[in-house]
Amino acid sequence: MWSILSILVENKPGILFKVTHLFRSRNFNIDSISVGVTENPEYSRMTITTYGDEHQVDQIVKQLDKMIDTIEVRHLDEHKTVFRELSIFKIKLSNANDSMKINELANAYGGKIHDVKKESIMVELTATPDQIRAFEELAKPFGILDVARTGVAALQRSGA
Repeated sequence: MWSILSILVENKPGILFKVTHLFRSRNFNIDSISVGVTENPEYSRMTITTYGDEHQVDQIVKQLDKMIDTIEVRHLDEHKTVFRELSIFKIKLSNANDSMKINELANAYGGKIHDVKKESIMVELTATPDQIRAFEELAKPFGILDVARTGVAALQRSGA
């Protein structure tokens, strides 16, 4: 089961290490992680995505909740959450026609084109991880030269 965890922590040096160490010590993999300061500079929000059964995820949530620097831990329901990831793809251009096709593909996914060169084009895409994977599959035949992904950022919807 794919899970999104939202962890509000005190904005202190070493907290990222403590959280990732907890995952490592429980032999639990982090699929993606993003961290940023909240509206209150005393706190940061970590968004971690991971795979595991319900029992494993519940155990990690309980362990995270016990940490002294943790303010709040939420296991987010993806149907009641807005979540997105930023990705940047550098895609090979073999001919002039490829540029047009990649531009159409990027537009279909709400992407933005950057840095068009004779041999490559860059596409910025902000979407769900599933949408990014779908875009990547369609872009593979052109030749993906490089990819950078930020990890998921997520907030629970109001009233959820």
